[in-house]
Amino acid sequence: MKQLTSLALARTLELNQRLARTAANGADWVLKRDTLIQSGRTWFELVHDGELMSVRYYALPDEESIALADGSEMPIERNQFDIPLVLVPPLAITSESFDLLPRRSLVRYMAAAGFKVYMVDWGKPTKEHDHLNMEDYADRMLGTALEKIRQHSGSDELSLMGWCMGGLFCLLHQGLKLDPTIRNMITVASPIDMDGNGGVVAAAAGVAQALDAPAQLVRNFTNLRINTLDPARLSLPDWATTALFKLTDPISSVTTYWDLVTNLWDREFVKVHSTTSDYLNNLLRYPGGVVKDMAGGLLVDNQFASGKVQVGDQVAQLDRIRSNLLVFAGETDNLVSPEVAAKGVELVASEDKEFRTVPGGHMGVIIGGKAQDSVWKQTVEWLASRSG
Repeated sequence: MKQLTSLALARTLELNQRLARTAANGADWVLKRDTLIQSGRTWFELVHDGELMSVRYYALPDEESIALADGSEMPIERNQFDIPLVLVPPLAITSESFDLLPRRSLVRYMAAAGFKVYMVDWGKPTKEHDHLNMEDYADRMLGTALEKIRQHSGSDELSLMGWCMGGLFCLLHQGLKLDPTIRNMITVASPIDMDGNGGVVAAAAGVAQALDAPAQLVRNFTNLRINTLDPARLSLPDWATTALFKLTDPISSVTTYWDLVTNLWDREFVKVHSTTSDYLNNLLRYPGGVVKDMAGGLLVDNQFASGKVQVGDQVAQLDRIRSNLLVFAGETDNLVSPEVAAKGVELVASEDKEFRTVPGGHMGVIIGGKAQDSVWKQTVEWLASRSG
């Protein structure tokens, strides 16, 4: 009887403690949510600060190890690789993407692994930037970023790692420059072949291609041309970018709040949820110039899969790229399916190239809980023998 009473008291005490934690965490979530957000905590040096684009250099000068998502510690390698690693994010996301959580930070992981880590920050576009197009980002701005990184690092050779549109910018830049000093390239969930099966991007391309014939008729009998439209009319404001992304997975957008309610007692869970929710609820404006270029070259004409892409008055020759190339795709990516991403290794002229599928959806593949043991770890292993 005493044993049952003790067990009941212990359970009651545990329940009371959980209810107290739930109440405290709930109050912080409602009243002091900013204190729960953990993104952007890693030290960095601002290498370049332009009108919109900037460049960051990440390092871990005061730490001996970093904490990982599984609770283990990763010692920091102080003997750095010769070739710096440049992280190139897509548009519409904030600069915290690669430093989302202290235990799930790509910049921290790569710096701890021994790389000189740089990140291109595309900034926060406003209406004044609606004219910006693919040439501005892939040629002019990325070119400036790489120049500043070379000056800061003292290395001419670089490795580029781009996620989604960031991967396309890397390919376009190298297709334009055919720069032998860009030794290694990694793309993650980057859409290449719009005729590939699966994914929202490929589906959108299919609709665009189906509408191309009627559009041709309109062009034949009117003065309407997509290339004559004011880019400002095609820009996506921040609220629209956020809404469109959530529509790609509406069920998760709802269930994530139920997960919060059922785990409100867990402080760490609340921090992670608050950080990722803040990130996903604050996507950025998408410049109309890029939308116009993508609507034609990527969706309708499927130029990336052909190996040659029109970029302003230039042609990016992807089929002449010879950099070492590693292409990743998420097994459950509902935006860019593995079939859409896989074409990347087929179109380049590189001798050293490889395609891999890894766990995760479009965001999970690069910043999710499983990314550490898949994309991040595999990237370190792949680059290690190619960065000396």
